[in-house]
Amino acid sequence: MTTIDTLPGNMVEDRYPTRCKNYPMMLRRPDPVVWPTANGATAAGPVDADTVSGYDAKGFLTIDSLLSGDEVALYRDELDRLAADPAVKADERTVVEKSSNEVRSIFEVHRISSAIAELVRDPRVVDRARQLLGSDVYVHQSRINYKPGFTGGSFYWHSDFETWHAEDGMPGMRAVSISIALTDNHPFNGGLMIMPGSHRTFVSCVGETPADHYKESLREQEIGTPDNDSLTVLAGRYGIEQFTGPAGSAVMFDSNCMHGSNGNITPFPRSNIFVVFNSVENTLVEPFAAPRPRPPFIASRDFTPVGNG
Repeated sequence: MTTIDTLPGNMVEDRYPTRCKNYPMMLRRPDPVVWPTANGATAAGPVDADTVSGYDAKGFLTIDSLLSGDEVALYRDELDRLAADPAVKADERTVVEKSSNEVRSIFEVHRISSAIAELVRDPRVVDRARQLLGSDVYVHQSRINYKPGFTGGSFYWHSDFETWHAEDGMPGMRAVSISIALTDNHPFNGGLMIMPGSHRTFVSCVGETPADHYKESLREQEIGTPDNDSLTVLAGRYGIEQFTGPAGSAVMFDSNCMHGSNGNITPFPRSNIFVVFNSVENTLVEPFAAPRPRPPFIASRDFTPVGNG
């Protein structure tokens, strides 16, 4: 194992080395999946015991009806408003598709939209994150993902944690993402695919991180994606499941789940609100495998806990 000097007098062990060798490695995860509280107990919350057990085993859980129909309509209108706003499109927090110039993602959306800020604080959302991570949480990242009909691009297989560790300085796997569907997720319009159980294996990636890598990786990631042999091993071991469901449903998944999605060549859009909660006990240090941290609109360094609104 290597260590990095992050702050004067503070040495942080790198338990997940990546982008530092010319060959990939598959490492067994030492971190828990469902984290206990400070007194060693499982945190109370809205997720029932069977679902927590399933999350621990598979790395993800689904919520059939997180939002009502009226709420879906409200947030869908908000997505349309933001995508049509010239000031938002010109903002550095907005990423456009490589081929069509249509909006692909809008980052730090909970700071741009008061409606989405309320959703982030909603107990139906944040209490689930607190329960799984066993602590207070803050927003590491938020974004809207647009996958419009015909032109929506793909997201290649990846572990979010690999990037957050390498480029943002996230020390351990104590973060959870929630993807809230604002359009129906069909098997054919680019729905999220996950390898269940893959969260227990860390795949280190090959390739040195270029300076300002985020400017290209947010449009199409190449550095920080796993090799074909590792993906073949994981898929053979765990298989692949796909998240489908109506607008208003959601999926929560561990930071190290291997996941991706195909492009959308159907007329049916697939859009979602995506929020990453990180434990306040797992705050960012200096990047483990990048020249400097990504901008705070991608990886927040404001570790203020989320409060209920």
